[in-house]
Amino acid sequence: MSWRALAVVLGAASLASCGYHVGGKADLMPKSVQTIAIPAFSSLSMRYKLVDVLPQEIGREFTERTRFRIVANPGMADAVLNGTINTIQVGPTIFDPTSGKASVIQATVVMTVNLVERSTGRVLYSRPGFTVRESYQVAIDPHQFFDESDPAFDRLGRDVARDVVSSIVENF
Repeated sequence: MSWRALAVVLGAASLASCGYHVGGKADLMPKSVQTIAIPAFSSLSMRYKLVDVLPQEIGREFTERTRFRIVANPGMADAVLNGTINTIQVGPTIFDPTSGKASVIQATVVMTVNLVERSTGRVLYSRPGFTVRESYQVAIDPHQFFDESDPAFDRLGRDVARDVVSSIVENF
């Protein structure tokens, strides 16, 4: 065997054993959990769209990425994912230097998410103080105004769903 071939074989072997793995493939949930219910989140905020968007997005993410089946009735589920939106703060982060008006708004959402095994009451996952942020632009010219807050909260919902599902199945 030539030195070059040996170097290629050793290089491939060292890469295969380097300790890295493909993310999103772990499943550290108990095997007894096959179904999950995700009721509407409760909210301590006045912005109500997220109470429906978050459970829908998290359910979609579970369905697309995991072995779990999402059910509507919490009484028929092996585990129930509950969430509470604690606060939503929306405020300007960047101002237009010419007009002094806000050009970028940042939404900050603080929530609590818990996954509980229904039969035992055991908490399988808990994330209090889970904070997410999403920024969106605001038109300076009032004639070109388009409210970007709804699309921003939709993006925020998708980001939260990816993060929550990854955290639950990989136990981070």
